[in-house]
Amino acid sequence: MFHKVAAVEAGAGCTLNVLFLDGIRKQYDMKRLFDRWPIFRQLKTDEALFHQVKVDQGGYGVSWNDDLDVSCDELYDYGRG
Repeated sequence: MFHKVAAVEAGAGCTLNVLFLDGIRKQYDMKRLFDRWPIFRQLKTDEALFHQVKVDQGGYGVSWNDDLDVSCDELYDYGRG
C-alpha cells in the first residue's frame, strides 16, 4: 500500500517533516541514506539543495532533482511519528 505524501519541508539536522494524505505526520532522518547511497551525501553538504525538496507528482515520494528522490514508502516506514 502506498502512503502518498501531501507535503514536505526540510527540517534541522538533515531531517524531513512529511505530511501524508491520511493525515499522519512523520520525521524522516536522511542520515540513514548517506552511508548506503553516496549520492545523497550532497544533501548533507549543500544546505540550499536540501531545502529544495518537493513532493513528486502524485505523492509517490519526494525529490530534489532527477537524481535524488525518496519513495513515499521509505519515508513512511522509516519515519518517526
